[in-house]
Amino acid sequence: MPTEILSVALPVQDIASRRIFRLAFGTALSLLFSQMINWPMSFIAPVFSLFILALPLPAPSLAAGIKFVLALVLSVYAGMLLLPFFESARWAGILLLVLALYGCFYYTAKGGSKVLGMFMTLGLTFVVTIGSVSIDALLGVAQGLSVGALSGIAFVWLAHALFPELPRPAVAVNKQAAQSAAAKPSAEVAKRSAMRAMLIVLPLALWFLFSSSSAAYVVVMIKVATMGQQASSDVNRAMGRSLLESTLWGGLAAVIGWQMMSIMPSLLLYGLLIVLAGLLFGARIFQGAAMHAKSSMWSYAFLTMIVILAPALLDSQAGSDAGASFYSRLMLFVVIALYGTLSVAVFDAFWPNRAVISSD
Repeated sequence: MPTEILSVALPVQDIASRRIFRLAFGTALSLLFSQMINWPMSFIAPVFSLFILALPLPAPSLAAGIKFVLALVLSVYAGMLLLPFFESARWAGILLLVLALYGCFYYTAKGGSKVLGMFMTLGLTFVVTIGSVSIDALLGVAQGLSVGALSGIAFVWLAHALFPELPRPAVAVNKQAAQSAAAKPSAEVAKRSAMRAMLIVLPLALWFLFSSSSAAYVVVMIKVATMGQQASSDVNRAMGRSLLESTLWGGLAAVIGWQMMSIMPSLLLYGLLIVLAGLLFGARIFQGAAMHAKSSMWSYAFLTMIVILAPALLDSQAGSDAGASFYSRLMLFVVIALYGTLSVAVFDAFWPNRAVISSD
């Protein structure tokens, strides 16, 4: 009997360890490659790698990888159809933006791919906020996103090659399948989650839309898009608090990384810091053959660290006041997280979740 328990427990622990190492090293290698070839938006590729590797998914097929990139690129270029409305019929453009955001969040809330939902939301928010200021800037960002997405997925494949998925015990596979079937939300729950996410993101998207400097806030829009996806995929009442917690933990990790890089600026140290952060956050994302109860919060914390730290290091290479930019960006992230937490509390107070998760 003890031998049977050991034979089931050890592979389960090995699966979690393998995924943690894959997340840490895959994200770090993606970031180091982007830095070495000196991309202007070098933080895009590791964000995409992280977002995929933080999920208990097998290596995406070539068709799936192409689909992920197309979801981002097509959402950007399809979203450009909204730009004429913002010029000549602004209220019609805003209404179309509401419907598009709701559709992206409903897709995720109903159980669709988080990766596809995230990519579509990013493409849409970039279009309406940057394209309304400068179409040339939007095309530049779209190109950077496309290259970053391709590179990010390439390093997902590399990470899976270095740390291939282990076969899971039949008990764990059956248990996870049963949990996934039981946790599939009903249409009512999905509509509520999508509405909550849309009402959180819409005011921020409109603020960027009417701001003349929205092209300077690409990383902030990544945070806004991920915040909306986090809200649409989590029906828990504590989700609002997790928005703030993920920002604070990610911000703390970014501050530690920034201070260490200020003492000894080195690309090698940068990579080692990302590996260390991936190992620490990964241990709180993966648990056994499944996910930790607060895996979503910790994965968004890791993402927050990168989108705060990486642009600041790019600023320091350009010779600008990187320190001031780093802390101002950090404070803006905290303010956005506080807004998101308050918005969730207000929404839940006026629209409490009375529906029950059911299997369709």
